[in-house]
Amino acid sequence: GGRGGNGGSPEKGFGGVGERSREQLLRQTCEAVVLGALHPRTAITLVLQVLSDAGSLLSCCLNAACMGLLDAGLPLSALFCGVTCALDAQGAIVLDPTTRQEQEARAVLTFAIDSTEKKVLMSTTRGSCSVEEMQQCLVAAQRAADTIFQFYRDSARRRYSKS
Repeated sequence: GGRGGNGGSPEKGFGGVGERSREQLLRQTCEAVVLGALHPRTAITLVLQVLSDAGSLLSCCLNAACMGLLDAGLPLSALFCGVTCALDAQGAIVLDPTTRQEQEARAVLTFAIDSTEKKVLMSTTRGSCSVEEMQQCLVAAQRAADTIFQFYRDSARRRYSKS
């Protein structure tokens, strides 16, 4: 269904615990990179509307949020992206899992990674995994982040070459 953050309202009923949790994780990530001191006493409202969810929803929202902040021309200390990893029963890592892969996974980890040092700005885990598995997921996520940051660059290049 269509779900909005602040100012938006979910298509069906009120935002659930999952939505509030996702909103809080998005807010923390955005606040970590927006250079707010340059614009004191300024409110930034970011509205994300979920039209469909095929899995890896938090990552998708993180990427949309970063593109939105970038598009709005807000001063950022770094870009960020979201990467979701699922660990299947055998411990294999699935990047960008579908809803079904998330449901069948032993653990699902989502990382927000910054573009400058590939540091983790935020992470969240559902299920259980070992420290080694978490580190392997992080390495896979950092590798995947390169592809997403390249996509951001290509998108910006296409957008600004038209104008």
